[in-house]
Amino acid sequence: MTTVLLAAGSATEHRGLTIGLFGIFVLATLGITVWAGRQTKGASDFYAGGRGFTGFQNGLAISGDYMSAASFLGIAGAIALYGYDGFLYSIGFLVAWLVALLLIAEPLRNSGRFTMADVLAFRMRQRPVRTAAGISTIVVSIFYLLAQMVGAGSLVALLLGVSGESAKRWTIVAVGALMVVYVVIGGMKGTTWVQIVKAVLLIAGAGLMTVLVLAKYHFNLSSMLGAAADAGGKGSAFLEPGLKYGATGTSKLDFLSLGIALVLGTAGLPHILVRFYTVPTARVARKSVLWAIGIIGGFYLMTLVLGFGAAALLGPKTIKASNAAGNTAAPLLAEYLGGGAGSTGGAILLAVISAVAFATILAVVAGLTLASSASFAHDLYANVIRRGRASEKEEVRSAKWAAVGIGAVAIVLSLFAGKLNTAALVALAFAVAASANLPTLLYSLFWKRFNTAGAVASAYAGLISSVLLVVFSTVVSGKPTSLLPHSDFHWFPLENPGLVSIPIGFLAGAIATLLSKEKADPAKYAELEVRSLTGLGAH
Repeated sequence: MTTVLLAAGSATEHRGLTIGLFGIFVLATLGITVWAGRQTKGASDFYAGGRGFTGFQNGLAISGDYMSAASFLGIAGAIALYGYDGFLYSIGFLVAWLVALLLIAEPLRNSGRFTMADVLAFRMRQRPVRTAAGISTIVVSIFYLLAQMVGAGSLVALLLGVSGESAKRWTIVAVGALMVVYVVIGGMKGTTWVQIVKAVLLIAGAGLMTVLVLAKYHFNLSSMLGAAADAGGKGSAFLEPGLKYGATGTSKLDFLSLGIALVLGTAGLPHILVRFYTVPTARVARKSVLWAIGIIGGFYLMTLVLGFGAAALLGPKTIKASNAAGNTAAPLLAEYLGGGAGSTGGAILLAVISAVAFATILAVVAGLTLASSASFAHDLYANVIRRGRASEKEEVRSAKWAAVGIGAVAIVLSLFAGKLNTAALVALAFAVAASANLPTLLYSLFWKRFNTAGAVASAYAGLISSVLLVVFSTVVSGKPTSLLPHSDFHWFPLENPGLVSIPIGFLAGAIATLLSKEKADPAKYAELEVRSLTGLGAH
């Protein structure tokens, strides 16, 4: 059985190979970014890639955007440590796509230009609605960025065989700098192609590991699960619900909160929503979501094998010793499958899989940074600060500066979040998105009476309640794995705020609309309804 010291030693011995593979990937993606940057002429190219991607290409890019470090590192680790309960992340992330497909994808593509706020502001007062949507987009993106940067820190520390915090911090700074370069130079075209390449690499890498794990058990899934249950030290409880979310009444509520946040959050994630604008028509947007569901579904089935395989072949103790949250389970499993610590095969497979995971992180952080900087430039700068008088050139320039600023904020916050599980961090981003963005989007598209007061109340109430509940939960203080492990000011019993904050977002929007004297424009709603359903007048 591998140990952390052996893993670290192996990584150190083959450091040249590891750095070489990383270097090849970074240079290749930078080449793609520079090539795409030369084809980026105006705002439509920078924000939406010229709307020239096919359904299959966009489906791959959506998959690349969605299958984050949380999916590959966090979920594999959660399954390896908690068995059945860890797999709930995979189920939630996948089922969430049905909400996006059935309710959001087509109407959004038909109704907006570049950002979520384009839809919200269509029949309401521009400045207050765009301000609320812009702030919400940036906050959700930063939560999601935290997860990716934390994953990068854990990954490279393992690869280079260093355990010091300074190494992880420099890794986080390097990832942040790279993501800013991708966005500033390549815009949406560059980011999309990087995501396509990354999706192909991730599926291939996960597929190879899945085959190797199953081969260890003669492709008998039952044998693998039995070995995982024995190695986990929990017996059959490892394969049943309740290991993490069933011990107390509070943990059961936390599970319910997590499930609601995961299922409803995808349809409100800014970096996923902007992907629907990169295709020429709503029909192609729908096709791209169908492709994404197929690709993502296959990938999450593989995480089941990777997680239980890591539990069976490595054991939870080895995984926890490397990283308490389990974020290094997949790379450690790759090393074991390649021949073990100290072997050339182990070092090669560890380096390849880690490079793929690093590619995953870079692609997702680029998409997140682009979505949040685009929202700042298009919604806050061009339409709120400049009141619609900014030129395309000024708007794109402000987006590039915003990418630098948002990247800097994400880097600073990530330096304090190293002990948190990446899947748990992403679940928080989902909760904020489902609380602040989803209610305003659904009400705008499907409620005739909904008005500006309702949109603003819904966005701010969902955003503020979800963030405050996270601040006063054990995510921030009160546990050894909290952001501030030596402090304890938590009073909210749940780790995920979705169970409380999502209803607050919906209720605030409904109450503010009904109490407001402002009358919604029925003609504008009729126009939005026709456009969202038919695409008539869509950009």
